[in-house]
Amino acid sequence: MNFPPKIVESAIEEISKLPGIGKKTALRLVLHLLKQEPISTAHLTTALNELREGVKYCDTCHIISDTSDCTCRTIKRDLTTICVVTDTPDVIAIENTAQYRGLYHVLGGVISPIEGIGPGDIHIDSLIARVQNSEPKIEEVILAISPTMEGDTTAFYITKKLKDFGVRITSIARGIPMGGELEYTDEVTLGRSIMTRSDYK
Repeated sequence: MNFPPKIVESAIEEISKLPGIGKKTALRLVLHLLKQEPISTAHLTTALNELREGVKYCDTCHIISDTSDCTCRTIKRDLTTICVVTDTPDVIAIENTAQYRGLYHVLGGVISPIEGIGPGDIHIDSLIARVQNSEPKIEEVILAISPTMEGDTTAFYITKKLKDFGVRITSIARGIPMGGELEYTDEVTLGRSIMTRSDYK
């Protein structure tokens, strides 16, 4: 007898590919799903399919959206400030602080020569174009990038590219530890860092 059966093993294998989920956790999840009513599994399958088919990325700010109306097209926000982040979880973390009402720009990664990721592999060029062509004029770019070696390299590169546009470049500061990941920082600390940002040097 083969245990677990191949069909169960296949489900475990796929679920364990998700970040933070090992084989044991994947097994528990699979066994849990098997105990549920078939409609529950059907709802999960439908939601996952809709996730892949329905979610879009804004061409301007690269935020995940299910409509064409993302923060870069919302007039209720401060249109003169752009907060540059690495990825979507950082946007969610900053939004949860309720301390920032400007625009966002999602890079989709950081410069990492070791991993073969250069400036052309992330959304830096579109950021430069936004600052250059935006109406009203962008007055401040906040670098809310995790303070890792790769994050600092990315921030330095962006600063160098923006220096001729007369835009104020700031970075979040107080309370974010060196080497820390932004998405894991608590909301109070992150909110304070946004409010007490300083000029990037």
